Amino acid sequence: MANTNLEIATVGGGCFWCTEAVFQEVKGIHKVVSGYTGGKAPGRPTYREICSGLTGHAEVVQVTFDPTIISFEDILIIFMTTHDPTSLNRQGADAGTQYRSVIYFQNDEQEKKAKIVLNEMQAVYEKPIVTELSPLGIFYDAEVYHQDYYKNNSEQGYCQVVINPKLAKLRQLHADKLLK
Repeated sequence: MANTNLEIATVGGGCFWCTEAVFQEVKGIHKVVSGYTGGKAPGRPTYREICSGLTGHAEVVQVTFDPTIISFEDILIIFMTTHDPTSLNRQGADAGTQYRSVIYFQNDEQEKKAKIVLNEMQAVYEKPIVTELSPLGIFYDAEVYHQDYYKNNSEQGYCQVVINPKLAKLRQLHADKLLK
């Protein structure tokens, strides 16, 4: 019997390939979809348009999860500790508003919980957290070649240099929340 109590969290922490790879390792996650939200463009935006920075969209992932296994708060803590939430519009070499740190909430409860997590996480960082907190607008799935990127390209240079260290950090900080 399918679980009908699944919830969705939408977050952006730089390149969606990294964030997608992190959440695909976590217990209670049913699906992770890379995509775009938070901007304005006539019609469905393309990756090329997003990368221009002119549409205002962020690269994000939508995480469908079972709240009886992992809480929304735990998802946000994993998110906040596997990217740099103190870096404005940048993650590593990726720079621009499309790479901003952002939590998109779907309702008042998610907004409330996100504010609490952001406040509590500030104690972990010396610099101020700049993670944006915004209501979720229209979410667009990214092109097919962006989905499951790490799973399909783990030997690629970017994956080795950028994503592997994030996965190592995930395993170090959140071993109790992982599938393996």
